[in-house]
Amino acid sequence: MSVLTAIAMQGLVKSYPGQVKPAVNGMNLSVPKGILFGLLGANGAGKSTSLALLCGLATADSGTIDILGRRMTPDAMEIKQSLGFVPQDIALYDNLSGRENLRFFGRLYGLQRKRLKERIEFCLHFAGLTARADQPVSTYSGGMKRRLNIAVALIHEPEILFLDEPTVGIDAQSRQLIHEQLLQLVGEGISIIYTTHYMEEAQHLCSLVAIMDEGEIVAMGSPARLMEEYSCRNLEECFFFLTGKELRD
Repeated sequence: MSVLTAIAMQGLVKSYPGQVKPAVNGMNLSVPKGILFGLLGANGAGKSTSLALLCGLATADSGTIDILGRRMTPDAMEIKQSLGFVPQDIALYDNLSGRENLRFFGRLYGLQRKRLKERIEFCLHFAGLTARADQPVSTYSGGMKRRLNIAVALIHEPEILFLDEPTVGIDAQSRQLIHEQLLQLVGEGISIIYTTHYMEEAQHLCSLVAIMDEGEIVAMGSPARLMEEYSCRNLEECFFFLTGKELRD
């Protein structure tokens, strides 16, 4: 596999007990390094499971995953150290301050002393939280928590950042700042794998997108190419054309 490839999945299958179909069903995917890649799909399409597999938080039933040219295995700690993961649910300690959260997670990654302090200050500035750094997270707005959630995933300078619905339920200003942050990270060479339900967001941000349905990728390409190929005015129209409009509750 080329070193210019961030991730590659071959024949990936993941099933859960009680499900009729696999959550991920023979998935093949290759994502170039250094881009913002959107993984799109309705609820239950397999997006979150795919991210869990890529981050090593879940183990596939079959198939392979390569991260930056190295094979992902359950004990591949060196690979996992190069990844950052932002879950859909806020993963912070409310009783700790923003600074204390960053210090805690930084130490988990082995950062110490001067380097840890530098990364904490960088991440606070990056998230726009320097002025509120020493206040409890319980006092933060939803947008502030989302931004700190991303900052925590960046504390150890990962090469690939995975984000699962990072802008759900936040105000327009926080969403805009997060968009600017992500584009800045890509400009610095970080590869980003991004799931969202906001098609306009994906159309604006992503160089490439893959649309998932029932555990499989049904289309992949740049938003512009997909719109042209399916004669759609925007990415949302493409999404509905490929996946339908039935509710997926």
